[in-house]
Amino acid sequence: MKNIWSFFKGTLVLVSKGSTPYYCWILSLLGLMAVGAAAYLRQLDEGLVVTAMRDQVSWGFYISNFTFLVGVAAAAVLLVIPAYVYHWKPIKEIAVLGELLAVSAIVMCLLFVTVDIGRPERFWHLIPLLGRLNFPQSLLAWDVVVLNTYLMLNLTISIYILYNLYYKREPNKNFTTPLLLFSIPSAISIHTVTAFLYNGLGARPFWNSSILVPRFLASAFCSGPAFMILIFLLVRKYTRFKIEDAAIQKVAELIAYSMFINLLLLGAEVFKEYYTATVHLAPMQYLFQGLHGYSALVPWIWTAMAFNVTAFLIFLVPGTRKNNVTLVIGCILVFIGVYIEKGMGLVIPGFVPDVLHEIYEYAPTGTEMLLSLGIWATGLFVFTMLLRVAIPILNGDFHVADDGIGFYIGDQMFIVQKRAEESVETSGTI
Repeated sequence: MKNIWSFFKGTLVLVSKGSTPYYCWILSLLGLMAVGAAAYLRQLDEGLVVTAMRDQVSWGFYISNFTFLVGVAAAAVLLVIPAYVYHWKPIKEIAVLGELLAVSAIVMCLLFVTVDIGRPERFWHLIPLLGRLNFPQSLLAWDVVVLNTYLMLNLTISIYILYNLYYKREPNKNFTTPLLLFSIPSAISIHTVTAFLYNGLGARPFWNSSILVPRFLASAFCSGPAFMILIFLLVRKYTRFKIEDAAIQKVAELIAYSMFINLLLLGAEVFKEYYTATVHLAPMQYLFQGLHGYSALVPWIWTAMAFNVTAFLIFLVPGTRKNNVTLVIGCILVFIGVYIEKGMGLVIPGFVPDVLHEIYEYAPTGTEMLLSLGIWATGLFVFTMLLRVAIPILNGDFHVADDGIGFYIGDQMFIVQKRAEESVETSGTI
């Protein structure tokens, strides 16, 4: 317990110190989180009527964000496989950052599900023995299980690795290897089950497709790694943590393959619907060209298609993929394009037209957007705090003192003893 307390106290000291831009970033996130909390209190008070969701469209902006973020979380497997299965050193050095991103993304996923539920205080019905999870009969129960399992896996792995590095010892491979190997099918499962939730609904032809699972996985391996590359570039620029170009380029190359598969599967789905031209074409028509004068999503989906195709070409050509400027542009285009395609472009057309052939055009209200902004701020806050601890440990700047009575942050030493709570400076600054 003494060692754990030393590590925990050190992390608290570490996250409380930083530059002016760091404090501004944290304060901005806390402000957005407060705005989101206020929006949620209004929703709790007045009910889901403050959203634009209705009987015709019962999933909206919240579930759109949830679906997208499940893919971001699952993408950590693209770092785990080359790092721990093939033991490729450039990726292995940054794999922990991908696991921390997965933790932050799953936190946001769970928050989006929570705010989408009208009576979240009844969550205890999901707790075994207290309530009925209906596992394994219910697909929703499977989603609860796989999401929480994946969250606990990534938390356990990353904390264990960082904790051991803080104490200047190698993590026990007999403990980490089985968990890391198990995290690979777990990452696949969280997005597979999410896809099953959609394509198992026979009355929703837009989702009722057997290729929805590979589409989900392909798009996940685009958006998640694109965000990782942006983080890697920022970390490399503003910290002393070394990230090799080879690692970034390998992730970028994987994005090119994944985006090709994503576009191919989407094209196959569009061809099937338009060529057969059955009554089930209506949702696809509503999305891509409008239906009976309703066309709210048309400009959005074509923007997403333009972004995705442009990004694919950027990642496909080695010259543009290796240029940091075009690489950043490509990553931003991928992230936004997949966010639109896999969010509102996937969820809403499944409900339009509804089973009675009525058309209700959904657009998120201000409450939904502010609440969602607060959840994104929460996820970024969690990720920032995790990076603030992880990077100094990986750099060797945050570690236990040799005498074991305190810890170092840079050249500054802190004593952890009951008789001395104040810090003792040796030299230099943090």
